[in-house]
Amino acid sequence: MAWSSFVKQFVAVFAVIDPVGAVFFFIMFTRNLPPREKARTVYVAPAAMALTLMLAFFFGENLIGLFGISIYSFMAGGGILILLTAIAMMGAYAPLLKSTAVEEREAEESQNVAVVPLAVPLLAGPGAITTVIILHNAAPGWAESLIMLSIIAGIAAVTLVLFMQADRIAGLLGRTGMNIFTRLLGLILTSYAVEIIAAGIKGLFGDH
Repeated sequence: MAWSSFVKQFVAVFAVIDPVGAVFFFIMFTRNLPPREKARTVYVAPAAMALTLMLAFFFGENLIGLFGISIYSFMAGGGILILLTAIAMMGAYAPLLKSTAVEEREAEESQNVAVVPLAVPLLAGPGAITTVIILHNAAPGWAESLIMLSIIAGIAAVTLVLFMQADRIAGLLGRTGMNIFTRLLGLILTSYAVEIIAAGIKGLFGDH
């Protein structure tokens, strides 16, 4: 895999997961938790997110195949989903596509928020799952698959560090700063989504 492809895949997965934007929600969901439970959430949420995306990477394409859906149809439809996520991110409203107000209210009242809603669906949301399934189709061998798994693990590690420093980051950037960063990621993700949609349409109607 060329270095440019590695960077492109890393940026695409990082952008759709948006761990920086998730910092605000980590603070919101854990502010009423006991210190021990909050510390546990710091580690469990990124790990659960990585596990979810790795399972989707390996088994997602087989799952959609069971329903008779071609990878090209999935790319076209999934690309639209990623595009909608990107558009929402540019409005700094990405989490609204991942969880509802009721789910967020229940999360604030719960003491077990690491897996739901932090890992799924805030971090490993529909857009992220769609992205890794599409990238699996583009990984022809084990070497490329290992690189993709390392990307997921690397982003999980970055998320862990961000959650560990959540209060400091929130104080440094503020909500406005995190929104600006999310908008920039949304702009990058928009271009990536258009490429996926175009590749899906080409596969459906072109020669393959």
